[in-house]
Amino acid sequence: MSATPAERGVVPVFRAPMRSRSASIPDDGAAVARALAIGVVGIGDRIDGADPAQRERLARRIDRFADAPDGAFVITVDARGEIYLGRLAGPYAPDTSAEAHAVDLVHVRACRWRARPLDDDELPAAVVQTLQRGGRNWQRVRDSAASDLLSAVWGADAGR
Repeated sequence: MSATPAERGVVPVFRAPMRSRSASIPDDGAAVARALAIGVVGIGDRIDGADPAQRERLARRIDRFADAPDGAFVITVDARGEIYLGRLAGPYAPDTSAEAHAVDLVHVRACRWRARPLDDDELPAAVVQTLQRGGRNWQRVRDSAASDLLSAVWGADAGR
């Protein structure tokens, strides 16, 4: 029987686009900028006016987001195309502030973001591929090599 990723010490990696699904929210990078500035990571989808099926899909997305373990790596891209690395650092909580509502980043968790973007040599191939596919979903990057490289990058930063 082979060891699970957790038993091997593999830290999960997630893509966090932080882009609204709503056509009324501009995709100008404001949600990512807010998240980096205040130390959170999140997903959107305000439920105002949602039908029951939309509410059910949102509930599943929130559950996947909330279930990610503290310490998991998070990758996001800002408006300039810079890729940032963070680590989950707390439980899920709704953000009901006007600022969160304005950028549709209303489902959040605390996140410790690296101060500077990742360099090209710090980017695992699986992360690059996931980011190139695009999309608006919180998504797990299932690649132990990505976890290993990001662990090394994070550890190197701790020594600075």
